[in-house]
Amino acid sequence: MTHENDSDTLARDETSDMIASDKVEGTTVYNQSGDRLGTVKHFMVGKRDGKVRYAVMSFGGFLGMGNRYYPLPWNALTYDDRQGGYVVNLTRDQIEQAPSYEDGQEPTYDRSYGQRVYGYYGFAY
Repeated sequence: MTHENDSDTLARDETSDMIASDKVEGTTVYNQSGDRLGTVKHFMVGKRDGKVRYAVMSFGGFLGMGNRYYPLPWNALTYDDRQGGYVVNLTRDQIEQAPSYEDGQEPTYDRSYGQRVYGYYGFAY
């Protein structure tokens, strides 16, 4: 039985420009003041073009109960090495008013929904 070298695993999972999808899930999302807003639950990728469209952030709830999920346009997030997480230029109030859904009630990620989400954050879809 062979064991992977830790540096080989790190090189495969994360480089200075790239990160494996399973390492993005669970990453903390902060606002610009350094306040923790939530964590990346998963992200949505275009089937045909392979582009990441949304980071779905888990926010609220307690011990995993009552969480709401907030699709954020991928380009609204910036990775901050110092914090080890993503930063968005949003307040907690802005997030609470954003398009969201509860577990088991995932939206249809169609053009209309995309325009609504991207428009809320001030991005063109």
